[in-house]
Amino acid sequence: MRHGANNLAPRVGMLGGTFDPVHLGHLRSAVELHEALALDRLHMIPAQQPPLRGRPQVSAQQRLALLQAGIGDTPGLLADDRELQREGPSYSVDTLTELRAEYGEQARLVMAIGFDAFLRLAQWHQPERLFELAHLVVIARPGYSDSLPAALTELVGKRRVDSVETLMLKPFGGYLTLALPSLMAISATHIRQRISAGKSVRYLVPAPVEQAIQHHGLYQQRE
Repeated sequence: MRHGANNLAPRVGMLGGTFDPVHLGHLRSAVELHEALALDRLHMIPAQQPPLRGRPQVSAQQRLALLQAGIGDTPGLLADDRELQREGPSYSVDTLTELRAEYGEQARLVMAIGFDAFLRLAQWHQPERLFELAHLVVIARPGYSDSLPAALTELVGKRRVDSVETLMLKPFGGYLTLALPSLMAISATHIRQRISAGKSVRYLVPAPVEQAIQHHGLYQQRE
C-alpha cells in the first residue's frame, strides 16, 4: 500500500512493442513492471508495423487481438490500440502527450523500454521531450554494461535515480534502470520461424494466443 501525499497520484506505465506475436516474455515483464513500480495501470501499446520488415503477414489488428487474448483478465494490464489509429509515423512523444492529458499533470507516468532500445534513445524523435512528459524506466539485461554512448549519457546522466521511491516523488523527468526477476529469453522471430516450420510454440505464448494463431492460420509463411 502506498502512503503520503505524493502517492495519491495515479501511477501509469507505457510499454510499447511490435508484439508480433505477443509471448510470455512480454507478458511476464509487464506483470513484473506492474508490481515493481506499483502501477495502477500498464498500457501495452502495439506499434505500427516497422518499416524495415517486409510486407507483414499479420495485420496490426490481428497483433492487437493476439495481445488482448494474451492479457486476458490479468489485473492492471491494458491492450491499448492508440498507435494503430494514427496516420503516418507514431512517435512515443505523441503517445505520452495523450496519456499525460488523460491522467493529469500529477500522474506518475512511466515509459518502460528494453536496454537495446535505450541505447538508441538519443536518435529518437524529440528525446528531450520524453522527460518533460514521463519518467524512463530501462529494463536491464543480464551482463549489460554501464558504459553508455556519449549522446545518451548527456541526455540521461543527471536524471538518474536509484530507487522506485525516488522516481515516484515527481510526475516526470527521472531515469531508473530496473532488473526484473524473470527475464525470459523468448524471441518473437523464433516463434514465427517455429510456426512457419510447423513446430510447436506451446509454453512460449499463452494458450489463448496459440489457439488464435492456429485458428486463423497466422505466421504460416516462411519469413
